[in-house]
Amino acid sequence: MSYVKVSDKQSAKRVELYYEDWGHGQPVVLIHGWPSSHEMWEYQINDLVDAGFRVIAYDRRGFGKSSKPHDGYDYDTFTDDLKALLDDLDLQDVTLVGFSMGGGEVVRYFSKHGGNRVTKAVLIGAVTPHLLKSEDNPHGVEQSAFEEMIANIKEDRINFLDSFGKAFFGVHLLNKPLSTPLLEYFRMLASVASPRATIECVKAFGYTDFLQDMRAVNVPTLIIHGDADNIVPIEPTGNQAAKLIPDSQYIIYEGAPHGLFYTERERLNTDLIHFIRESVSAGVH
Repeated sequence: MSYVKVSDKQSAKRVELYYEDWGHGQPVVLIHGWPSSHEMWEYQINDLVDAGFRVIAYDRRGFGKSSKPHDGYDYDTFTDDLKALLDDLDLQDVTLVGFSMGGGEVVRYFSKHGGNRVTKAVLIGAVTPHLLKSEDNPHGVEQSAFEEMIANIKEDRINFLDSFGKAFFGVHLLNKPLSTPLLEYFRMLASVASPRATIECVKAFGYTDFLQDMRAVNVPTLIIHGDADNIVPIEPTGNQAAKLIPDSQYIIYEGAPHGLFYTERERLNTDLIHFIRESVSAGVH
């Protein structure tokens, strides 16, 4: 098992980030969504490795097999953790791929660390630039929705994850895009997370404004979002991200839910491979 040790600014303890590393070639770093772990990328990893890439997927602090400290669940800390991983493995010419919450680390990496080592970026169903509804963001999500999520997690976390998973993959009476055992498996991955991390990350992805971070992204960027995403609505996120990042390619998956890494996996993998192979970067930053 492989870990990167990082500093915990809130205490003298060390935090260990679990990661897995497959294949050879240009590195692709996969950043998972909330409240899952690196294992959500199961249906992307083999195709990317087979396409000739080195694939690194890690667990955010508080999730999966990584350490679960009491504090440190903010995007500055998450992004420092990402930098520690890239530095420890001495990765160059990296493509950063962030799903949902993971899009926040991708864009903040450019504003906080200058995009060092990274030459391409991908945002999939990402929360960027801003989820929270405001006068400047009228299509965002009401604060009460995040407060309700937190209350439900505190009341019965596993029941919340069960209901959330169905909305996540667009499961309803007439649409069952994945088997019940697989849905339960994804619930299990989420249940492994620290309860505190699960709650604190709702605040992080719900309330963080990434507008200035978006303007710092200076590499070719692929933006993918499903227009039937009921978890991260497309209007305040994907649609706005495409306007804010000059060198971006925007692909809307019609009818796709939030969990398109599974429901649209073949198309997604094809688009990822094509983008990483074909994008012309301006060099390592």
